[in-house]
Amino acid sequence: MRYGLIGKPLGHSYSKEVHALLADYDYILQELEKDELADFFARRDFAAINVTIPYKEAVIPYLDEISPEAKAIGAVNTVVRRDGRLFGYNTDFFGIRDTLARFGLTDLSGKRALILGSGGTALTARAVLESLGARVLLVSRSPNGENMISYEQIKNYPDTAILFNATPVGMYPHGEGCPVSLSLFPQLSFVFDAVYNPLRTRLVLDAEARGVPAAGGLYMLVAQAFRAVELFLDKALPLSLLGNAYEKIFRQKQNIVLIGMPSAGKTTVGRILAEKTGRRFVDLDEEIIKRTGQDIPTIFRERGEAGFRDIESAVLRTVCGGAGQVIATGGGAVLREENATLLKQTGTLLFLDRPLSDLTPTADRPTAKSADAIAALYYERLPRYLAVADRTFPSKEPPAQTADAIIKELLL
Repeated sequence: MRYGLIGKPLGHSYSKEVHALLADYDYILQELEKDELADFFARRDFAAINVTIPYKEAVIPYLDEISPEAKAIGAVNTVVRRDGRLFGYNTDFFGIRDTLARFGLTDLSGKRALILGSGGTALTARAVLESLGARVLLVSRSPNGENMISYEQIKNYPDTAILFNATPVGMYPHGEGCPVSLSLFPQLSFVFDAVYNPLRTRLVLDAEARGVPAAGGLYMLVAQAFRAVELFLDKALPLSLLGNAYEKIFRQKQNIVLIGMPSAGKTTVGRILAEKTGRRFVDLDEEIIKRTGQDIPTIFRERGEAGFRDIESAVLRTVCGGAGQVIATGGGAVLREENATLLKQTGTLLFLDRPLSDLTPTADRPTAKSADAIAALYYERLPRYLAVADRTFPSKEPPAQTADAIIKELLL
């Protein structure tokens, strides 16, 4: 290959898609076993490559020269061949720095920063934060070095202003994980989670709920790729390309989640939206029927509403593993906090607000079989829909018109 990525596993990688937005070359994902590294670098059959886990440290002995940043961190994620020699760089350094700068964090003089983890990403984050003047401590389950503490000791640092998660806790498919409680840090001013799948981890959502600015790892991923492309091509690129690539990949990866009352038009609008944007459409009730082999009224009758909600939550966990989908939820899906959180991790929640007078009872909706039942549900659920929705769209107009309004608003 001429350009590409080596590591193992690579099934989760977004790198090929990101590089396609930044440059015009064929970018290959190549999984390697550790015992294949020596032969791969001996052949030097590439122009430039990125390196990901678990080989960011293992590749160093095969290189002729490494940059000061990579040398200080002890990890390389970009290798460029020039005149037969191999040069190693760490563009993760710039990815982290650029993300912090995006939030105006260019001077952290005297601020306390805790980094969860002690691997390559943690060491890179330490180098960046220290270069900005922060007082940095690594947090490890087995602390064995200077400026490193245990998780049990973090309660002794309530002055922490910057928290950086460099562990895989909270990464798909274990998105329910959260490495620490933010209640320990009353002076917290920024949270940075290097995990980019899901788009918003539990840690990021917790920070946002507390009014603390937070960033997931996607911008960092795109920014480090941007710096890598500059090295690959040996030329400076316009910064606008970085911002545009990030916005595009974020829109591509986020799910569009429709919430609202039964008969609000979620399925109809969702199908039109998916067709117009080229996204996969998922109707949560249809998925439940497909996986259980029973229709919704039968599940309610045999297992009760609580049993149905348990099934709904289980199916939702699987559905949310996908990216770039349009998901039409059942009317009660967001009543459970765990469901709302899961949906927010991977997408934008849109409340289709259809007037009560236009909601109609139907036999296939056990909780909305009559006008009285719908009215009672509407007044009970409306505050919840408004509380969890990222945006509200009136759905009194024809479904196609509602879909067009969503596309325009979200720049899909």
